[in-house]
Amino acid sequence: MQKLKDWFDTLKPRERMIVLGGAVLVLLTAIYVLALGPFYSAIEARADRVERKEADLAWLRSVAPEMQALGASTPVSAGPSNESLVVLVDRTAREAGLGTALTGQTPNGETGIRVRMEGAAFDLVMTWLGNLQLNQAITVESAQFDRTGTPGQVNASIVLNRPAAG
Repeated sequence: MQKLKDWFDTLKPRERMIVLGGAVLVLLTAIYVLALGPFYSAIEARADRVERKEADLAWLRSVAPEMQALGASTPVSAGPSNESLVVLVDRTAREAGLGTALTGQTPNGETGIRVRMEGAAFDLVMTWLGNLQLNQAITVESAQFDRTGTPGQVNASIVLNRPAAG
């Protein structure tokens, strides 16, 4: 450090001012890059995110009429069925193509049922559960899925509940 001070002292006053100005410029640049740079990149990232969301919104608005037309042409469900939960689960599982995978049904309390499926197509199970919720007001209390040796197939243990009539 002493060598640097000795070197600085040997400079002419004009050269000292140039060196000091350069040091201040380097210091300001370092502050900007290290302290303010991350803020500007975060602002830029958020602006990009807003731009993507605006593009998504524009796309959703462009397909909204088509979706509404599809919704209008879809038959309206008759609402929740009055049949027993065991019969309902069996019937809807067979309609969804899960009849052979349905291996067990056990009542679970007043309004619930525990369903066991083996070798079921995961996509069909998810679609079936969604339809039960939308069309029959049946909720999934819990679900456990285990892989099988076949891709896309699972063994499932699912607890379903239907609100008590009343």
